[in-house]
Amino acid sequence: MRRRIVGRTAVTAGLVAVTALIGGCGIRTTSVPVDAGAAPSRVPCSVTQDGTTGTPVQGVPVRVFLVCGSQLEAVDRRSLPEEKAGGDPVRTASGLLAQLLAEPSESEQRAGYTTAVRGPLVVGRGHKGDPAGTLRLSRQPEDLAPTALSQLVCTFAASSAGAGGQTVLLAGPGAYPPKRYRCTTELRERPESTPPTAPAPG
Repeated sequence: MRRRIVGRTAVTAGLVAVTALIGGCGIRTTSVPVDAGAAPSRVPCSVTQDGTTGTPVQGVPVRVFLVCGSQLEAVDRRSLPEEKAGGDPVRTASGLLAQLLAEPSESEQRAGYTTAVRGPLVVGRGHKGDPAGTLRLSRQPEDLAPTALSQLVCTFAASSAGAGGQTVLLAGPGAYPPKRYRCTTELRERPESTPPTAPAPG
């Protein structure tokens, strides 16, 4: 029995000593859980307001979706020529595709942005009989990397090349009919998943 008492006394003394050391270091002990917030992220996913390295660029504002932190994040740029910024959906889509194929700017790379879209890849008009607004890629959409296709879908759907309602009508070069691809919150959060589709209007 005496050994147990001595053992408990030693443990208690040890705890008191540790508490004293903590107090001596200026750390206030508390029994209440403290919410310190989320851990700071090493990847800010934020660039300069014009989305460039700071050098003035001619053009009109456009928005593309790049990969950052395993998600799709919208980046505003000012480097799409006037003639590709609106009016003709195919020219708009072609300009946006060029933006996605290009390496991110220095400021975008520092912020953690990348692109999964790889060439060779071009976009053109739909075939005869396709619904209005159809865009035909030089490769089947299903053959692209899922993240690359998600970038294309969200970028096109958010522009005048889209089909409305955050959707875009896409198809490949073959005889397969186009599909309506939708950019959703879930897709932006998990771009490696397959973009949701629906039959194109007849």
